[in-house]
Amino acid sequence: MDGVQLLLIIGAGIAISAIARKRNLEPGLIIVVLAAAASFIPGVPRLELESEFILAVVVPPLLYSATRGASFSAFGANLGPVITLGVVLVLLTTGLLGTVASWLLPSMGAAAFVLGAVLAPPDTITTVSHGDEIGLPKRVTSILTGESLVNDATALTLFAIAVGAVNGEHETWGHGALELLRNAFVGIGIGALFAVATLYLRKRLGNATLETTLVLLLPFTAFLVAEEVEASGILAVVAAAFIVSTNLTLDPKHQYPGAYRTRLQEENFWPVVDFLLETFVFAYIGFQLRFVLVDLADSAEPGLARTLVAAGVLLVVAILFRLLAVYVLFGRYTIKDRLMRRRIEHDERYRARLEEIRKRRRHRGGEPLGPPTRKETLLVGWIGMRGILTLAAAGSIPEKVPGRTAILAIALFVTLGTLLIQGTTIGWLTRRLRFDLTAERAADEQMRARGRRIAAQAAAGPSADLDAAFEAQRLALGAAVRNRELAEEVARSMIEDVDLRQAAVHTAPQAMLRRRPWPGRPDPPE
Repeated sequence: MDGVQLLLIIGAGIAISAIARKRNLEPGLIIVVLAAAASFIPGVPRLELESEFILAVVVPPLLYSATRGASFSAFGANLGPVITLGVVLVLLTTGLLGTVASWLLPSMGAAAFVLGAVLAPPDTITTVSHGDEIGLPKRVTSILTGESLVNDATALTLFAIAVGAVNGEHETWGHGALELLRNAFVGIGIGALFAVATLYLRKRLGNATLETTLVLLLPFTAFLVAEEVEASGILAVVAAAFIVSTNLTLDPKHQYPGAYRTRLQEENFWPVVDFLLETFVFAYIGFQLRFVLVDLADSAEPGLARTLVAAGVLLVVAILFRLLAVYVLFGRYTIKDRLMRRRIEHDERYRARLEEIRKRRRHRGGEPLGPPTRKETLLVGWIGMRGILTLAAAGSIPEKVPGRTAILAIALFVTLGTLLIQGTTIGWLTRRLRFDLTAERAADEQMRARGRRIAAQAAAGPSADLDAAFEAQRLALGAAVRNRELAEEVARSMIEDVDLRQAAVHTAPQAMLRRRPWPGRPDPPE
């Protein structure tokens, strides 16, 4: 790829994203559509990259950035639905779409299941990032965030196994299933190991730039090392991101002077990385359209017409199957809840034991959650757009895999189809479902008020040192999470506010500081 082309792509992506956001449109959809149209301009060269480049360079930082913003406690509170969607549904979707693809395009052979793995994971994190604007309930946001982290790992592990099977590396799918388990456990272990090393080194560097650079290297290092030993690089990145982000914010053992500067720097750094990489992948895949169609037209099997028909059928199957599967899979939580209620009514010992469990869990992320409602189930089922991972995985398929060109074309068409059909109607559907968020917002405000009181009490201590007062607030908020007085996402948001106020203290003129006392403290001394 020419360096000038790359710069033009990024520059155009900035302009397109600015216009799209002003009109409440999805920038990725606009970029991929315009890039696809631009590929038909005479003289536009084909952009070529090594197949391993996209997965190794693009996916790790994107996944790390998504994970670092997730709440571990919310993930745990919704663990059942998250695992159901992120593992079970991805396995079922891969199998179904692979089977349908093998019927429609028999010349692909086992590579049809590579296509199934490519199309299986929806890109729900993009929708979640606009959840407040759309009006998504907090429960739906938590489920979709957790799903996006787990389904990426599941799908890419299945993708690697399917590619290995096509290349003759696995004799049976049973062997592939064992590899899936081994990859998962080893990948998580490698991610945890690198996370612990990062936490140890970070507070000893004493420089915000060096600390941010260290964390930037973490997803690449964890991913590449895990892949080198044939483990799940994706799970390694997810594990590392969860451990590092949670401990750096909430664990007092990993607090150190000046850490607030690094946290604030990273809050602004990662969105830039996300934008650059997402713009690049959407544009890169879009620019492949004309060349993919030409390759398909020139090929005897499967051919252009047959591939386009297969893409349309797989698009419909992917949308309808997610709706049906989410309804069926979530239905078991409703049945389980009904059975539990009956047992509570007739078994006093069981009722007492359950209440004791609930008391221990209370305030960890709110009250223990019941089964998803029908409205939540419908919304989760409809939010199934394919996105960055599908395009990145399709672009990373080795050249020797049969039907690679057809897989790339189908991935592009299915992604565009889901973005156009589902992505443009989520806001409308959310409004039609008329979620009542009054109680949810009131509970969130009550928890934030509790957090402000905790921070104010900590800041009102005897210390006259400004930095010590801010550190006391952070430690108090972290302790409140451990004591289940605050939800993790609320505490992290408030700690970010403390970081901002501390940075202001060290950058604002002293005369201004004397007129602007911080919450819970008297005016700074003369």
